[in-house]
Amino acid sequence: MGYLLFVTLIQAFSFSLIGEYLAGHVDSYFAVLVRVLLAGLVFIPLTRWRQVEASFMRGMLLIGALQFGVTYVCLYLSFRVLTVPEVLLFTILTPLHVTLIEDALNRRFNPWALVAALVAVAGAAVIRYDRINPDFFMGFLLLQLANFTYAAGQVLYKHLVARHPSALPHYRRFGYFYLGALAVALPAFLLFGKADFWPEAPLQWGVLLFLGLVSTALGLYWWNKGACLVQGGTLAVMNNLHVPVGLLLNLLIWNQHEALGRLFLGGGVILAAVWISRLSLRKPQLV
Repeated sequence: MGYLLFVTLIQAFSFSLIGEYLAGHVDSYFAVLVRVLLAGLVFIPLTRWRQVEASFMRGMLLIGALQFGVTYVCLYLSFRVLTVPEVLLFTILTPLHVTLIEDALNRRFNPWALVAALVAVAGAAVIRYDRINPDFFMGFLLLQLANFTYAAGQVLYKHLVARHPSALPHYRRFGYFYLGALAVALPAFLLFGKADFWPEAPLQWGVLLFLGLVSTALGLYWWNKGACLVQGGTLAVMNNLHVPVGLLLNLLIWNQHEALGRLFLGGGVILAAVWISRLSLRKPQLV
């Protein structure tokens, strides 16, 4: 659990760094690409290329494409229309996606998950009831796609490592993850990126260095390794711990004038959605 706790602090701080210093100032696709490249520079030289099963390599490429590539492209795009506290609150639904994916892999059906999804939408509406527009809902939907792919990466990594045990330490087989992420980030930048919208201030480059070397390289590695060491319920709880920590940091340091009443009321509704998704978990229906 120590790995997960440490990464939680990194994640909580990273959300505010993205929202305050990069969103609207640096091209989203460029920022994601730089993070992948920096993380790859850390792990690619450590990666074992021989005597690793091809099926494991393919699985890691897929996990990297989902958990970082798709997730962070969607996350950065959502910052264009959502505030940092809103982004943090909407990521609280990751455990719901973890539950849905675990149920699908184990051929189970939990109808409460569908109810939870509707409640979560209501919670989002509470937060911005006076400013609901297509852009807001697009941001919410982008984050749900990000939640899904981030959850899928965690669950699939845990299953993949269990199916392919190895005497090698995790970091010797983790470089494939960043190659999978690059397979999404590079085409996205080439197709949609703005080459003239790069960082201009040293502080922005410093933030990118921190996000690439700490949040992306060490953070994602430690998170996935930690996910393999805990039970599913613990992992679900840890997925949400960054939310209160991140909100506290952002509201105290950067965003003192946020509408706290609606923010916490809507957050409470979304938290209820997570609780609803756990109902009947012990008695799932086989399909």
